[in-house]
Amino acid sequence: MALTKAKKQEIVQELSELLASSKLTVVAKYKGTTVKAMQSLRKDAKAGQTVLKVVKNRLVKQAVSQNDTFKSLDLAPLTGMLLYAFNSADEVAPAQVLHNFAKKEPQIEFVGAFTADGQFMGADDVKALASLPSKDQLRGMLVGTLAAPLSGFVAVMNGNIRGVLNVFSARAEAIK
Repeated sequence: MALTKAKKQEIVQELSELLASSKLTVVAKYKGTTVKAMQSLRKDAKAGQTVLKVVKNRLVKQAVSQNDTFKSLDLAPLTGMLLYAFNSADEVAPAQVLHNFAKKEPQIEFVGAFTADGQFMGADDVKALASLPSKDQLRGMLVGTLAAPLSGFVAVMNGNIRGVLNVFSARAEAIK
């Protein structure tokens, strides 16, 4: 069923808002992906606060042209059946969601990404970005790094106290 002009304008407006608020918008080819697999991808993406959209490239190009940040971009790579992943909370999340899904469904192929500052990243850059740890993983690694010297110090202090207690215990046994 064809979309009405009003519906198309509504979609363009929504895409324009998503582009403006998104820290990273990843573009990927999804040709050959089953409906069941796409439903699984949408579920995984929603868990990571990523919004997935499958829309006509012409409508995306209109949304990009309406946004001052992206007006000067070369949109030639936007051809074929494309999936757009938006995330306004995390720069890496959309790339990671698609990268993890592509491990199970190899027909998913990165085309590139729009950054928040109006640049278009190539597929190789997006793959490199997807291999980075997420913000939560980085925070966990930082806390672990900061806590390591403290836990080592506590272990050393426990060892000294344990040694003293063992001496007292042995002395108590010898006195009996």
